[in-house]
Amino acid sequence: MNALKIAATGMAAQQTRVDVISNNIANMSTTAYQPRVAEFADLIYQQHLTPGTVTSQTGTIAPAGVQIGMGVRPSTVSIEVVQGPLSATGGDLDLAIEGKGFFQIDLPSGETAYTRDGKFYQDAEGLIVNSDGYALSDNITIPSDARSISISLDGEVTAFFDNAAEGQQIGTITMTVFSNPKGLEALGGNLFRETSASGNPIVSEPGTEGVGTMRQGFLEDSGVDVVEEISELIEAQRGYELNSKIISAVDEMYAATTRIR
Repeated sequence: MNALKIAATGMAAQQTRVDVISNNIANMSTTAYQPRVAEFADLIYQQHLTPGTVTSQTGTIAPAGVQIGMGVRPSTVSIEVVQGPLSATGGDLDLAIEGKGFFQIDLPSGETAYTRDGKFYQDAEGLIVNSDGYALSDNITIPSDARSISISLDGEVTAFFDNAAEGQQIGTITMTVFSNPKGLEALGGNLFRETSASGNPIVSEPGTEGVGTMRQGFLEDSGVDVVEEISELIEAQRGYELNSKIISAVDEMYAATTRIR
């Protein structure tokens, strides 16, 4: 019997599912976190009788056949791209993306990373940086004597000074979209990297066709639906339990076999 191995793959699959759910729940308060979803595929089949096989001398064929599955395997753990709710913070450098798009971040390695986490700061030189000190790729420097800044829906950054009634535009924050954002590689720290699966980054101004807008003074909350995650957790737990019961049942069948005289 292959039931022991099949049930073992089922238990391993449900364990992977629980790992993904636990990571989602752990990030229920992470800014702009995109939840992950575990997806599965069935394994190969033992073909005891292939559908369409001739079963008699008169040409009768098997309409369905006998195909025994060998279990399940994880196929992908993909990003569920959702729009998280926006929370008002009032911070000048707190930015939320409403719609599609990512901010561009320059990594120390010279690579460009992408994020929806709009919690930004001003470093000692006036550059707009993220919580790890990595600068926005738009390379915007806020003057040291600026009283405040304003960021419009289309990303224009305007600085206001005490000795001037009108503001001065100091740059524009652009956004990036991908044809397949689920193909991005997660780096941790709310950062992603492009891959061949995600497609090339398309840099655009906020508010243009297919690109979201920018909301100053807001942050995007985590996209995790806690109630849905708990429901998924219960379902995964029951699936793990059912597979363990199959192993117990097979063990009893083996025990019965050894008792035969």
